[in-house]
Amino acid sequence: MPTTDRYPVTQKYLMTRAQALSFPVKFFDGNFKKNDVYGVVIDMPMTSNILTTMVCFINGAANLYFNNGGEYSGASQKYRNLVQATHNLVANAGVVLPKAEKLNAFDLPRGRAHYVHLLTKGGVYRVVFNPGLIPEDQPEMRTLYVLYQRVLNELRSCQLKDDAGLTPEIK
Repeated sequence: MPTTDRYPVTQKYLMTRAQALSFPVKFFDGNFKKNDVYGVVIDMPMTSNILTTMVCFINGAANLYFNNGGEYSGASQKYRNLVQATHNLVANAGVVLPKAEKLNAFDLPRGRAHYVHLLTKGGVYRVVFNPGLIPEDQPEMRTLYVLYQRVLNELRSCQLKDDAGLTPEIK
């Protein structure tokens, strides 16, 4: 049986991802320079047919969108740990900008590669991660990978708290 390395996607997912990748800097406070990162959009294959896109902004907002049209959003309004982890990721993402390529088109990942998109006033840049294969001599890549995994873990923790009906940290 032939295998495919493309993920099935819904129109809702494609539209939401496109909106995230083109989100304008004007919605954030701050005097951003051309290459300051204000947002990070990460496409992460989870299984052979599940693709997750994590959208993070400098203000601490973080949401998950799934290729089947599902989403998890709004947790940043309730959970301080998520806001801190997300802000830390975006504030430090610029360290990989010299290794990133500037994009005009935003293809979905193939196979197991993670696409990390960096949003700047000067355009959208991308670095590609192959989890488990980040070379030791690229500490900035390893750091960014750890930072976005922390945000993902915080989002999962928030989901579990929401599912359990636990009281949010922020009122």
